Amino acid sequence: MSTTSIRKTPLLEVRDLTVTYAGGAQAVRGVNLQVEAGRKLGIAGESGCGKSTLALALLRLLPAGTKVTGEILLNGEDVLAMKWGQVRAVRWAGASIVFQGAMHSLNAVHRIGDQIAEPILLHKKVTQAAARKRAGELLEQVGLPAARTDAYPHELSGGQRQRVMIAMALACDPGLIIADEPTTALDVMIQAQILRLIEQLVSEQDLGLIMISHDLAVLSDTCDRLAVMYAGRVVEEGPASEVYEGAHHPYSRALSGAFPRIGDPASRFAPRGLPGDPPDPSALPAGCTFHPRCALALDSCATQDQVLRDAGPGRQAACVLVGPEGAAAPVLPGAEEARSTS
Repeated sequence: MSTTSIRKTPLLEVRDLTVTYAGGAQAVRGVNLQVEAGRKLGIAGESGCGKSTLALALLRLLPAGTKVTGEILLNGEDVLAMKWGQVRAVRWAGASIVFQGAMHSLNAVHRIGDQIAEPILLHKKVTQAAARKRAGELLEQVGLPAARTDAYPHELSGGQRQRVMIAMALACDPGLIIADEPTTALDVMIQAQILRLIEQLVSEQDLGLIMISHDLAVLSDTCDRLAVMYAGRVVEEGPASEVYEGAHHPYSRALSGAFPRIGDPASRFAPRGLPGDPPDPSALPAGCTFHPRCALALDSCATQDQVLRDAGPGRQAACVLVGPEGAAAPVLPGAEEARSTS
């Protein structure tokens, strides 16, 4: 058998993942995802759609009492089946997370060099001096002087603190980085620098990346593929630029249209939003969970649930309006106006 015929095991494969919080709220419902080494997957959706819950579930960081079913295969091993000692070994060394809000993630009373060195000391079993030296190297890798290891978090700008978080995530040479809103509250110039840095590190080190954001424009510019979540499910998935520019699911279209495009006066002066909010995970509507907010909903949408179906080469969408040939159905004339005035 030739090597080209051997199927490469994905770095991460999520199969039918369901997360139910104590009290019965289903925050994630039957999600399937895959990330290859050197590839970048974006996950988009409004607040409350299950993005961060999904990220926390990947490394079993959810609170006690949460029920998680399905499979999370990291390098072929199921994280959900691991003993706690194995899970602790996987965190940082197998996969790591860059949380949103670096000031809340860093310890205000410890120097950043000590905080970066801490996981290195735990997982690499090296000397304190070696760990501090490695911390300095990591800071230089993310564009900060090694001398900043002696700084406290409050002595750094927001963009610098976010670079520290990225350096910390790289400390134990993980194969997968999960970035949960890594550019929240940063100005657009710093945001662009952080995104370019993440792209560069993924490319140079052959990492897998999951980037979570509500901003489809950021994800389409940064990631290879894009998964749009609504009410705990993936409702559309495909090449990032194609989903952003030509979404098939009505929710993906609304999410994309909510952001004005530079150089497009029509979108700048009349941005399209989406009324209402995602449903309460503990009281999901029957049928397609998006139908109460959908301008194109049919009568059947209120009773028939929708699953992902082919929507073109390498694309899927969970909508009854996606045709059998994989193309999105045309927008019904007047549907948007009728919905907005109802």
